[in-house]
Amino acid sequence: MAGVLSVEGEHALDIAIVGGSAAGLFAALLLARAGHEVTVLERDNLQPAPDVESAAAKAFRASAPQIVQPHLIMARCRQLLIDRLPDVYDAMLGAGVEEAPLSTQMPPSLSDTAPWPGDEPLTPMMTRRSTIDWVLQRTASAQKRVTLRYGVKVTGLLATPGQPPRVTGVRTSRGDLPAHLVIDATGRRSPIDDWLKQIGARASATWQAECGIAYFSRHYRVRPGARLPDLLVTRIVMALDEFLAGKWGGDNGAVQLVVAPLAADRRFRTVKNPDVFTAVLRTIPTYAAWLDVMDPITGVFPMAGLHNTLRRLVTEGTLVATGLHAIGDSVCTTNPTLGRGLALALTNAADLADTVSKHPGDPAAQALAMDSLAGEHVLPFYQDQAAIDAARLAVMRHTIYGAPEPQLPETPGRVSYPQLRAAASYNPAAFRAFWKINGMVCPPEQVYTDPGVVAATQKTLSHYGTAPPVPQPTRDQLNTALAG
Repeated sequence: MAGVLSVEGEHALDIAIVGGSAAGLFAALLLARAGHEVTVLERDNLQPAPDVESAAAKAFRASAPQIVQPHLIMARCRQLLIDRLPDVYDAMLGAGVEEAPLSTQMPPSLSDTAPWPGDEPLTPMMTRRSTIDWVLQRTASAQKRVTLRYGVKVTGLLATPGQPPRVTGVRTSRGDLPAHLVIDATGRRSPIDDWLKQIGARASATWQAECGIAYFSRHYRVRPGARLPDLLVTRIVMALDEFLAGKWGGDNGAVQLVVAPLAADRRFRTVKNPDVFTAVLRTIPTYAAWLDVMDPITGVFPMAGLHNTLRRLVTEGTLVATGLHAIGDSVCTTNPTLGRGLALALTNAADLADTVSKHPGDPAAQALAMDSLAGEHVLPFYQDQAAIDAARLAVMRHTIYGAPEPQLPETPGRVSYPQLRAAASYNPAAFRAFWKINGMVCPPEQVYTDPGVVAATQKTLSHYGTAPPVPQPTRDQLNTALAG
């Protein structure tokens, strides 16, 4: 995406952003650098910590439990940072965020590990989410035309009546704030439909698809001088028979481990106990080897109530309001296993900055343009995640509860995410195609239907059948670990 043109005079807008997490701060920086006056309103006290580790120590907050769960910066987000916020990209590297060249993510079963042209743009970055937010807060605090106001709760919208209503600002716990534009960056629990109802507007259009899993995560730090079982920056996610386990590299020697079972599987309610969490992961040799060289630096963080969600502010071709936009998790949430949230947030923020620059005095045109961009840049990933999760949940429910065995439809000229993931273990073309989807560098369907990818995947699966088997616990071993 090209850089946003600066605006002056009558085209400079007063913009209120509700929510001071990553999506809100991405948007604040881009809009302020385009010449607008931006006020960020955050209900929690998110004053920047003095350093990265202090930020990590106080990162947990009940209103945003995802902050302490594993994160990474996927390739699409990294490229947007390089193109649109290069100083933020440099500051993240300076804060200890680690780049993970594609070669570092290659499985041992992949025989051809030679570099290919085009590998560099597929690079992810490994970090804790608290470090990302720390860099963004420091950058926004020093940014001209950005005002950060913490401890301010937005209770509703200011608006002039109409069909649709025109939003003219926000009502807050500290008084009204007029604004030319209001941006909802409040996240997955957004109150935007309540706000719309208060001003006589129709509700947003929303969709929801099941994730079906719960998350339990813990942060660790590698012991000085320890001999590591693999590279620190590897991301190792295993879709086991009865749960998912994962290891994410982080910044400054930190590592994040996860146990993610079916949310309905009550056996796993004990995993919030650190000893049980450790016992479960020790049933898997890969994670046991990492536990042998690390010490925990947090307790176990649970997170439940996860859904894939999509919101649009144009319903049946009609705007719900003008002067109001939504970005980040207020627009779309997806299963955190694939780490798509930050890339979608920065994509939304960049699209917003471009749209406001293109239509500075036309809020209706802005709303229609943002909806069109959501259909292009967000919808494909929501649909892809919903399909991936549905297939995975069907397999787990069959294994655990004896539900009907899922029948995967065969679609000529197309492969599925599970097929591509299996082939990526052996075939270098399938491996890169798999990371194009993981990295969000193009719409998923473009990869699934690419003739070269389809041919490579089908040929590989006809030879190997499935991905290499993963050593994992028996039902009795898992139940023993869960019993503590």
